[in-house]
Amino acid sequence: MTPGKNADSSAQMDPRDEIVTHLKPMRAFALSLTRDVARADDLVQDTVVKAWTNIDKFTVGTNMRAWLFTILRNTFYSERRKAKREVADVDGAMTERMSEKPAHDGRLALTDFRRAFDQLPAEQREALILVGAQGFAYEEAAQMCGCAVGTVKSRANRGRKRLAEMLDMHEDEAMELTDQATVAVISRNSGM
Repeated sequence: MTPGKNADSSAQMDPRDEIVTHLKPMRAFALSLTRDVARADDLVQDTVVKAWTNIDKFTVGTNMRAWLFTILRNTFYSERRKAKREVADVDGAMTERMSEKPAHDGRLALTDFRRAFDQLPAEQREALILVGAQGFAYEEAAQMCGCAVGTVKSRANRGRKRLAEMLDMHEDEAMELTDQATVAVISRNSGM
């Protein structure tokens, strides 16, 4: 025994100090599980963080290495179970379908639509409201307006075209308005 050293000095050592002595074996074990250097390093780091924050659960005098390896192993298998439940979305297609446009974008687009709609001649607005927003057939709208079916069709088509120009919309562009009546007014399929 070295003079001045207590035979029981290892028992009085802070268990956190011992964690560092097991990093290399932990990394080797993590590498054998993951077969990927980067993932192994992440796994060791996660293990050290968990061990450090839960050091009060470690019983001094027991096998620190076994405790650390158990944490590492459990972390690895927990991540694998979690990964099985997750779906790879490399191109972002699934995420895109899950996202929702903010409501304020719809309100802003609706404000722009109303401003443009108000600039249309009264006959075009009337035709678009009857055929688009109210869902009447062209024949019914023509009867209500007291004019020919072709006149209502022409007014509605000219109104849609003018709205698209004012809103700077192109034919292949999808409508992003949230108000269904507004979408119906601009839609080419309404009233047919």
